[in-house]
Amino acid sequence: MRPIPESERDALIETAHALADAARKATLEHFRSDGLSAENKVPAAFDPVTVADRAAEQRMREILGECRPDDAILGEEYGAKPGTTGLTWVLDPIDGTRGYLSGTPTWGVLISVADANGPVFGLIDQPYIGERFAGGFGVAEATGPAGRRALKARGPRPLAEAILFTTFPEVGSAEEGAAFRRLAGKARLTRYGMDCYAYALVAAGQIDLVVEAGLQAYDIQAPIAVIEAAGGIVTDWSGNPVHEGGRVIAAANHDIHAAAMAVLKD
Repeated sequence: MRPIPESERDALIETAHALADAARKATLEHFRSDGLSAENKVPAAFDPVTVADRAAEQRMREILGECRPDDAILGEEYGAKPGTTGLTWVLDPIDGTRGYLSGTPTWGVLISVADANGPVFGLIDQPYIGERFAGGFGVAEATGPAGRRALKARGPRPLAEAILFTTFPEVGSAEEGAAFRRLAGKARLTRYGMDCYAYALVAAGQIDLVVEAGLQAYDIQAPIAVIEAAGGIVTDWSGNPVHEGGRVIAAANHDIHAAAMAVLKD
């Protein structure tokens, strides 16, 4: 993969924010609206998609078609589009559609741009709160109601003092759930159901760990970029790259990451 020159980095950052602005408008148009309904993508379970998911991704794809037509795209709702530049935009128009349907303000829009080695810049945007977390190309910052602030993940602390998050109590398979419960038993506090907002909290220095399983590339690439820019680490449960999805440990620092990984692998 060719190095990305500074001038192109600025253009990529600008494009990512333009996508987030467009998705923010599209998602807020329907959030907490009367009569919002969802289709179920997985009949054996409940994997909802709403008109807002589709509208937000369509608008982001339109913008990319105008300003970055040669880049590839991978989106949750409309799949993959090939490109020729070696860069791929990875889009999750609403990460946490169940939360969106419930009216909670912890869903988000995930946007990243990746090369062959993984994400190089990413945004986690929460439209209703108005918070945006950015990471990559030397940027690690959040903007929102409190203004603009630098992102910095927490320093090391014992696992017994850690705050741990995951989205679903069952985590994944029975085996994965059992491993998570071992880890939760060693942490000070375990919380559930925050979707991508939990990853933003790692980058913001509020919590220590997010552990999940069964993720897709569009679920994790933006959080990887943001957390790593803030000084954290994101891998699979064995310490390997996880930008293609799977079992994820997102940690504030290498010490707490190693401690969590040791429990999950036990």
